[in-house]
Amino acid sequence: MSFTWRYVVRPDGEFCRIGNLDGSLDNTSDDELARLYPVRDGDAQKSRPCSRCGTELLLHWHGPLMTGVWMELCPACDAHRPAARTFIAWYRDPDRDPKALPALFEGWETETMLAHGWSRTPPSTPAPSPRPRLSLVPHGQE
Repeated sequence: MSFTWRYVVRPDGEFCRIGNLDGSLDNTSDDELARLYPVRDGDAQKSRPCSRCGTELLLHWHGPLMTGVWMELCPACDAHRPAARTFIAWYRDPDRDPKALPALFEGWETETMLAHGWSRTPPSTPAPSPRPRLSLVPHGQE
């Protein structure tokens, strides 16, 4: 089983990410995803102050499941962190490239989680089958 994320970036810079289990969304276009996950009233993030300095956050996000980490993207507190600084620049750019979001978000997420004592493990490779695979051919055609 494999798991990746698909991202939907709206023209105003708001975005969501959707779990892509076993490539189930690989053949779904970005436009189709945007239609499947429309913006609803109340979906937009409310302004929120940074828990460290009180400045308005650009973004707040729940960390990965079961970690209990609340991730904050603060232009004042996070400008010294490389991945956060790059994500802040993208987020503020009116001509942002939506295709850059997955790498920027995941870089920021990794950097933030590391600061909270969590590290990302490399993707695992499937274990080899315990039995050898057999190729069946009709008798006499071996």
